[in-house]
Amino acid sequence: MSEQRRKQQQKRVGGAEAKVPSRKMLIWGGVAMLFVLAYAGGWYYRNHRYDGFAKCLASKQAKMYGLYWCPHCAEQKEMFGKAFRYVPYIECAIKGSRELAPACSAAGVKLFPSWQFGSNPPKEGVFPLEELSDKTGCSLP
Repeated sequence: MSEQRRKQQQKRVGGAEAKVPSRKMLIWGGVAMLFVLAYAGGWYYRNHRYDGFAKCLASKQAKMYGLYWCPHCAEQKEMFGKAFRYVPYIECAIKGSRELAPACSAAGVKLFPSWQFGSNPPKEGVFPLEELSDKTGCSLP
């Protein structure tokens, strides 16, 4: 009987050891976690690196006038990435109508996209971020 108990005890002890993750698996898990964190950090940087620049444009009273269906407006928005939500943007298209929004008519905007810097009249065109930086004094990251 004692030999049977010893065999059962060895099975229990051997089974418990098999369930403990090996050191090699823990190391590989840590390496995989580092890659995931590096990817997440890079994604965040790519999508939010212009947040401060866009907020600075807002503080300098720069406004962008655009149309939701305008391909050049979409091109200008893509330059900012997710940071575009901080850019003061005025939508000039009224869905279901061919008329411009009253704010756009009052500003005298006819071509899109247009940028207005302070109280100056709006200027048409897609501006590179460097040019927007020069016009407003906001620094790029």
